[in-house]
Amino acid sequence: MGVTPNILFEVTSSLGKRVRVTEDYWQKIVTTKHPLMAGCEDLVKGILAQPEVVRRSRKDQSVFLYYGRAEKRYCCVVVRHLNGDGFIVTAYITDRIKIGDAI
Repeated sequence: MGVTPNILFEVTSSLGKRVRVTEDYWQKIVTTKHPLMAGCEDLVKGILAQPEVVRRSRKDQSVFLYYGRAEKRYCCVVVRHLNGDGFIVTAYITDRIKIGDAI
């Protein structure tokens, strides 16, 4: 039997998908990918539940970008949807919403 990953949080997104992230993977995001996201778990959860905009990736049809305001900028939460569920690929602060198919 494998080890069950420790889920840091799970949220039902505005698209009705259960989206989760493990403690280990969130640590990877905030230590190596996007340190500005450290301590922003509540922001990410809120954006998943009530985003201002959701776009589908132009490169990968299973990837969705959820955007919400983060002060004067945007926070983008990138989620891959598989088999009815989703997991966070990354999250970052950006100045603009990327081009993609609006959902």
